[in-house]
Amino acid sequence: MKSVKILTLLTMLAAVSACETNTDTNGSANRANVNAVNTANAANTNALPAVQNLTEVPRPPKIADEMKTRGEQDAAAPTVTVIEPKNGANVQSSTVKVKLALGGDLKGYKPMKDMTTGMGNHIHVILDNQPYEAYYNLDTEFELRNVADGQHTLRFFPSRPWHESYKNAGAFQMVKFTVKNGGADTTKPATTNANQTMSNANTKTAPEGKDMKSSKAGAVDAAKPLLTYSRPKGEYKGAEADAIMIDFWLSNAKLAGDGGEYRVKYSVDGGDAKFIDKWSPIWLSGWTNGTHNIKLELVDKAGNVVDNGGYNSTTQEITVAK
Repeated sequence: MKSVKILTLLTMLAAVSACETNTDTNGSANRANVNAVNTANAANTNALPAVQNLTEVPRPPKIADEMKTRGEQDAAAPTVTVIEPKNGANVQSSTVKVKLALGGDLKGYKPMKDMTTGMGNHIHVILDNQPYEAYYNLDTEFELRNVADGQHTLRFFPSRPWHESYKNAGAFQMVKFTVKNGGADTTKPATTNANQTMSNANTKTAPEGKDMKSSKAGAVDAAKPLLTYSRPKGEYKGAEADAIMIDFWLSNAKLAGDGGEYRVKYSVDGGDAKFIDKWSPIWLSGWTNGTHNIKLELVDKAGNVVDNGGYNSTTQEITVAK
C-alpha cells in the first residue's frame, strides 16, 4: 500500500515538474516573440522616411558671394532676338535650327560656359512645355533634332550661372513653328545636336508603356498671361540641395505683390499649396532625399488657373541626393 502511495506521489511530482518546465519554455518563447516584435517595430520606425518640412530661406550665401564678383552683370538688361526659326515658320524636317542674337544693356553679360566649373551665363531654351536646356555659346550651332510633326513653341530667356532668369523687358521671346513631313521617330525624344534631351517623349506613351509628357504645343496665345516654368530642374546633390530655387518667367501679367491681380501657386509632392506674390525667385530648404514633384500655376484673384494652352499649370520632377 505504501508503495502505491509513493508511486502516486512521484507521478504527481513529475507532472508538476513538467508543467513548470513547459511554463518556463513557453514564457521564454513568448518573451522572445515580444522582443522580436519590438525589434521589428524599432527597425520599421527607423526605416520611415524623414518628414519634409520646407521653409523659405534667404538667397544662399554662396550665390550672394558670387554676385559680388560679377561686377554690374546682375544689373544688366539683356534682350534676346530669335533669328531662326521664324515665328510661324513651316519646317520640312525633324531637325530645326535655332539661332539667337543678344542685345540690350549687357554690362558685361555674355553667355559662356566656364569649362572648369561647368557653369556660366546661358540662355534657357524650352521646347513646348518641357524642361529647358541651356545654350551657353551663341556663336556655336544649336539644333533641335527628332522634332515630331505638328505645331510647337520655343521659349527663350537669359539666365545667370545659378539659373536665375533676367526679368527685364525684351528678355523673353516665344516663337511658334510647325514641322511637316519631318520623319521623326516618335518613339524617341527630341534632342539637341549636343544630345541634350529636349522632351521626355514625342508621344504620350513611350515604348515601355510608361505615361510620358507629350511634346506638342498647346493653343498658346502670346498676348495672354503666360507662366513659364524654369526652376527647379534635374538633380541636386550635396550642399546644392540645402536650398533649392523656384524661378519662372511671367508674361502679360503682374503679381498681386507687384500691383497686379495674379498669383503664382506652388506645391511640392501634392502637398499644401503656397503662393508667390512678387516676381522674384524664392529658395526652399528642408528637402529630403528622393524624387519630388513641383507644380507651378498662374492663378487669378479667385484662385482659378489662368488658361493658356495648358502651360499655366506645369509639374516637373527633381531628384535630391544630399
